[in-house]
Amino acid sequence: MSHALDNAALDQIFREARSQNGWVEEVLPETIIREIYDLTKFGPTSANISPARFVWVASPEGKEKLAALSSGTNGAKILKAPVTVIIGYDLDFPEKIPQLFPHNPGAKDWFQDPAFRESAAFRNSSLQGAYLMIAARTLGYDVGPMSGFNQPAVDEAFFGGTNVKSNFICSIGKGTGENLFGRLPRLAFEEANRIV
Repeated sequence: MSHALDNAALDQIFREARSQNGWVEEVLPETIIREIYDLTKFGPTSANISPARFVWVASPEGKEKLAALSSGTNGAKILKAPVTVIIGYDLDFPEKIPQLFPHNPGAKDWFQDPAFRESAAFRNSSLQGAYLMIAARTLGYDVGPMSGFNQPAVDEAFFGGTNVKSNFICSIGKGTGENLFGRLPRLAFEEANRIV
């Protein structure tokens, strides 16, 4: 039976967690990368379509390539971070539906319209990217999501020859608090919600 997490866990995942700009220079072991994914994959998506595809950029060569395709100060962050994940979405995700939704393999036909397929892939990969950030935080790591990059160039460099497109990128590691913004305001419940 589900129960509420304690305040320390809620602080770590949400209330005290911050998007990091500076990173402790250390390697993020493959065991941790796999553990983050193994939590991420359980987050719900529409009809379990799971369209996200992740490229974990950890090598010096990969970091240089991704940093060169990033805008503003994002390149420097990528170079310092232990790993930066490119969260992409696979437009060929319907091919996996018989595996992922075995009680209704014909569900792959729901996504024949290209515009609907792209919308579903983008929306659900965004969810999976958020699950990835939460998973990393539950394991004691910090995250730094970014959208400032040359999407067509990243797609060619990291997803070339596939039908995968990039959504956003996110650095993961132990944050230093360097160049951390003060906590920015959030909308009050009354400003962002209606109960009908």
